[in-house]
Amino acid sequence: MSHRPRRLITAVCAATLAAAGLFAGPPALAAPDPGSPVKVNQVAYVPGLAKVATLVSSSGSPVAWTLKNSSGTTVASGQTTVRGADTLSGDNVHLIDFTSYDTAGTGYVLSAGGSNSYPFDISADPVKRLRYDALAFFYHQRSGIAIDAQYVTSTYARPAGHLNVSPNQGDNNVPCRTSCGYTLDVRGGWYDAGDQGKYVVNGGIAAWQLLNIYERAISVAGADASALGDGKMAIPERANGIPDVLDEARWEVEFLLKMQVPDGRTNAGLVHHKIHDQNWTGLPTRPNQDSQPRLLSPVSTAATLNLAAVAAQAARIFRTIDPTFSARALAAAEKAYAAAKANPNRIADPNDGTGGGSYSDSTLTDEFYWAAAELYVTTGSATYRTDVTGSSLYKGAGFTKGYDWGWTAGLGDTTIALVSNGLPAADIAATRTAMTGFADRLLTQVATQGYPAPFATTNAAYYWGSNGQVANNADVLALAYDFTGQEKYRTGVFQTLDYLLGRNPLNQSYIAGYGEKAVRNVHHRFWANQNDGSLPIAPPGSFSGGPNAGLDDPIAQAQLAGCKSQKCFIDDIGAYSVNEVAINWNSGLAWLASWAAEKSGTTTPPDTTAPTTPGTPTASGITATSATLTWAASTDNVGVAGYEVVNASNIVVGTSATTSITLTGLSPSTAYALRVRAKDAASNTSSASAAVTFTTAASSDTSPPTTPGTPTASGITATSATLAWAASTDNVAVTGYEVINASNAVVATSTATSVALTGLTPSTGYALRVRAKDAAGNTSTASAAVTFTTPANGDTSPPTAPGTPTASGVTSTGVTLSWSASTDNVGVTGYDVVRVNGSTETVLAGPTGTSTALTGLTAATAYVFAVYAKDAAGNRSTRSGTVSVTTSGTSTGTCKVVNTGNDWGSGFTANLTITNTGTTTINGWTLKITYSGNQTLSSGWSATWSQSGQVVTGTNLSYNGTLAPGGSTNVGFNANYSGTNAAPAYTLNGAACTTS
Repeated sequence: MSHRPRRLITAVCAATLAAAGLFAGPPALAAPDPGSPVKVNQVAYVPGLAKVATLVSSSGSPVAWTLKNSSGTTVASGQTTVRGADTLSGDNVHLIDFTSYDTAGTGYVLSAGGSNSYPFDISADPVKRLRYDALAFFYHQRSGIAIDAQYVTSTYARPAGHLNVSPNQGDNNVPCRTSCGYTLDVRGGWYDAGDQGKYVVNGGIAAWQLLNIYERAISVAGADASALGDGKMAIPERANGIPDVLDEARWEVEFLLKMQVPDGRTNAGLVHHKIHDQNWTGLPTRPNQDSQPRLLSPVSTAATLNLAAVAAQAARIFRTIDPTFSARALAAAEKAYAAAKANPNRIADPNDGTGGGSYSDSTLTDEFYWAAAELYVTTGSATYRTDVTGSSLYKGAGFTKGYDWGWTAGLGDTTIALVSNGLPAADIAATRTAMTGFADRLLTQVATQGYPAPFATTNAAYYWGSNGQVANNADVLALAYDFTGQEKYRTGVFQTLDYLLGRNPLNQSYIAGYGEKAVRNVHHRFWANQNDGSLPIAPPGSFSGGPNAGLDDPIAQAQLAGCKSQKCFIDDIGAYSVNEVAINWNSGLAWLASWAAEKSGTTTPPDTTAPTTPGTPTASGITATSATLTWAASTDNVGVAGYEVVNASNIVVGTSATTSITLTGLSPSTAYALRVRAKDAASNTSSASAAVTFTTAASSDTSPPTTPGTPTASGITATSATLAWAASTDNVAVTGYEVINASNAVVATSTATSVALTGLTPSTGYALRVRAKDAAGNTSTASAAVTFTTPANGDTSPPTAPGTPTASGVTSTGVTLSWSASTDNVGVTGYDVVRVNGSTETVLAGPTGTSTALTGLTAATAYVFAVYAKDAAGNRSTRSGTVSVTTSGTSTGTCKVVNTGNDWGSGFTANLTITNTGTTTINGWTLKITYSGNQTLSSGWSATWSQSGQVVTGTNLSYNGTLAPGGSTNVGFNANYSGTNAAPAYTLNGAACTTS
């Protein structure tokens, strides 16, 4: 695959950035140490699957190896297989296959040639956690919303960025870099990477992959859609009844819709390529501290087609979840596609790289194919079908290489191969064959490697974002398994995870928070701990771009000259060409982790046999608006689950669990040609039956209602308004009204003559009309428009701080807190009651009154509580004073903390193993370390660390908060001191710990 870097940064530009302070901070780290010659997946091998490690050894003969458990007992042994010289790493390697040992456990160590590996587990649990941590990356990257501690802990919480709150200068009304006569409100979306730009062509593939995680799960036999449901992710929308992964994807889709040029303007329907700062911002710069002007780059055909594709996909998925949003997305998609066809060569300027990446792409055949495929599968339109089948990329012809932001043909192929559509079965099979053929070529190449990674079908030099390409290609291996059930593809997927989690030449886990040597110092303007110790390292689930033989930044050039492809990496914040993060890389990882979590363990091969074709339906009971169809049953190797009735465009017009259906809502005096197809529980679909044709009777009611009165708007707030209008009349009866916007998209419906609109955007002009409908489906002409503009969100005054809470009714598991009320200029709507652990706060209750009863506390444990007040505008007060409470009873858990760190006279490393020596599981822990001297915390890992006086506090991260009886976790920190460094005292959740 040709190299299409995220950015095009020349040496001159890099020097400019350095002079501007972009790389200011500590000096670069030294070239990476490859570490132990025994290279393993440092996190976990999954039971029931292949377990292979790599040994670096010059020996031409097999080498003995042993596998020991956490107690040091040898549980398996054998001889290596000599592989020899490895092209991509330059190492001489052996393979260690310990697949036959399959006992779940923690702390295993593999030894060979006198060296030991990093410890690892045999467990499916870590990859199941990774599914959600990889998705959590996108909430961290959100623009235009505060990132709340209740979802990411206080370590990663930050104010909202780019809401025109000083010093920000966007994104409410962003002008064009080249004058266009208008500004756009482009708040929201995801920051692209380590910078704070937002790019349509990168956002397109990232949003598509998140949406496809869900669409695959509802389309593939045996897939686990329940793991993607509402409440599974830590995001603000987690209790709205919509799968969380769709909520997260919609955050970006809404931004993409805002980048479309509005009607009435030059280039209407086309889409701006990107929006970012006028110049590169320094490092570090938290989003809300960015003072640069924000600018829209010109429109491009590539960006327009990205919107067309993703909006069409979203419209399809949200059709029954949120019909209003679905209709809005489809209208934008069709408008964009038409604009792109009328303007097929609007290429993004490759020199537009000041303040943000250029993302230029001069080959658009793939984007046209992708957009047409998404629109056809969503609408069934013959126009889009012609564009799909007439493309040179049809039937998988684009799978000469994998997909990425600059080559998107494979995304269209994936939709065609996964989602039920009206294309010929032979063509869908050919598409799947092309995809599995590409997967086979990847596996052939991987089989020659010492560190298997499906980067390409040849030993090509690794380029910028290589890990993203590795993840995307592993996703194709996963789909090949979905299509065929052949175990070789699943093995290839998990081999890829081994590579990403440490089985590589550098012993480097490229996923933050996973592995003994996980990336920490990714190139990012907020996760910039290497430059500023008060800022965090990368959060768990963040995915580094990975090795890049191009060495496209000064630090990589200085430290890695002459490196072999898989060794061209350094975990340094300034090495942006190897160690940046990006939404399109994390979306590939999120797709991969979701699939792997589902397939961790023994699985039953999928049912790929479709039911037989149903009999030709017959029509009876035909009226002006209804008809009954009946047909002969299909058969299936497992069982027929139901039937779909489809029209000539293969759009489903009805479903039935039996062999008949009564269709209603038909149009009078209209000819229909309807066919039936059967489905089984695995979502296999039969060929469609022959068609039954009939014509509905004429209707005596062909008169539409009269035009409604011009609506009036009242109760206008920043996000809502109420419309009211004079009623229509009808010769039979009016059944309801539709409120439509300037694009004729329905934004609300009502059976009365008024409607309350919610979810409007502050400081935005609206022009809305109303039309009436009757029972026969006749629709009136639309009323004249009412125009209004929502005000800015004017209430920015928070409530006063609540009174310091008082405690009463203290038991071993609960306490009642009470406090004096706050006041507010509008009104207090509620309170957040929080537990305070150093700098970490956890919301425990959200009462509307001034007291609450907390339950589920731990016996004999010290707690600190405080209260915040909230108002309807979302403003939050300053925190109340704190109250300390110790629950009664006897602690049910005990603990041991062992420190194996080292001391160098003026500082020390604490390398702590925390063990639950009690009989009950610990779910969430806080470790307090009390010193007697002047020890001062400087940095830490594997926990959220803080210090108050002589007490250092560590709180668990998302992946290590559960300690089963006998279970342990490793954490640590660095600190400075003078004088004596006496051993401290440890408590875990308030209970004293032993140290031996």
